[in-house]
Order: sequence, then structure tokens, then C-alpha cells
Amino acid sequence: MFKKTILFVLLSLFVISCSKDNNSVNPIDTMTAEDMQFVREEEKLARDVYLHSYDKYQLQIFKNISESEQSHMDAILGQLEKYSVTDPVGDNARGVFVNTTLQGLYDELTAKSDESLVEALKVGALIEDLDIFDIENILKRVSESSIINVYNNLTCGSRNHLRSFTSELKANGGDYENIYISDEYYNQIINSDNEKCGNN
Repeated sequence: MFKKTILFVLLSLFVISCSKDNNSVNPIDTMTAEDMQFVREEEKLARDVYLHSYDKYQLQIFKNISESEQSHMDAILGQLEKYSVTDPVGDNARGVFVNTTLQGLYDELTAKSDESLVEALKVGALIEDLDIFDIENILKRVSESSIINVYNNLTCGSRNHLRSFTSELKANGGDYENIYISDEYYNQIINSDNEKCGNN
């Protein structure tokens, strides 16, 4: 009876150990972790700027896309938690950023958005232009499939947002000239239909 008890305990420990191994994830390198932290705040910047513009102009596009940016933030947070990486956003209020470059950009873009509705829409297009550029460059150095999938969904969403902002700009007598992505890529995006991007 004693031997059977010992055997049962050992088998139980083995099963628990295997379960932990199956649920564990390989650690990621510092650059991958820092890239995710940056993207988390960059998506927050988009959300916060759009909320700022919605408060001022009450144009539905800003509210709709800010909600999409929140889903982008949530998707990145899921990866930060999966790989035990510190979340730079935490409980930070709207317009507050750990990354000083993004803090300066937020201040600059909200001031620009305050000038007029057309400028606010141009800012929206610029943010999506920048997001696509940044994430597609980050993708070149990522190997983890779950992170790659999230980034691909984010860039897909940003392309749709860029289409929406440029369309709304034209309806309001404005136009956007791409700054970050190539002319060829920009024209390909705005001259094609919206894509299906999962929940993003």
C-alpha cells in the first residue's frame, strides 16, 4: 500500500510538471520586448489623439477608430502578459506616456488637431501612416508567431483606418500626402477595398 501511494504521488508530480511545461512559453529577447512596449504606447497615442479630436469635433470616425485602437492596445497587452513583459501603459491617463518621443508627438498632434477638422483628419491619416511604417519594420525582426499574428492584424487595421481618414478628408475638401510609407504602397492602400482583419 505504501509503495502504491509513493507511485501515485510521483505520477501526479510528473503530470503537473508536464502540464506546466506545455503551458510555458519561450522567453523573448530584449528588443522584442521593447518593441512590444513601444507599439502598446503607439496604439495608445492613436486612441488618445482620436478621443481628443472626437471631443472637439464630435465626428463619428474619431470615436469608431479610437475603439479599434483600444482593441489594438488590448491585443498587444495580451502578448505582454503572455511573455511577462512590463506594461508601460498601466493606469496612465489619456495623453500620458512613458516614452518621451511619443509624449512629444501626442502634444504636437493634438495641438495640430485643434486647428481645424481637416487638420485633425490629416493627423489621423499621419498616425496610421506612421503605425504601418513602424510595425512593418518591427516585423522584420520578430520570430514569435503569436506576436507576428498580432502585428499583422494591427497593420491590417491601420490600412483600413488610413482608407477611412483619406476618404473623410476628401469629403471635407482636404487631402493627405504620405510621409512614412512609400508612394506605391500608399496608393495601393487607398485605391483598394477595406480588408478583413479579425477583431482588429
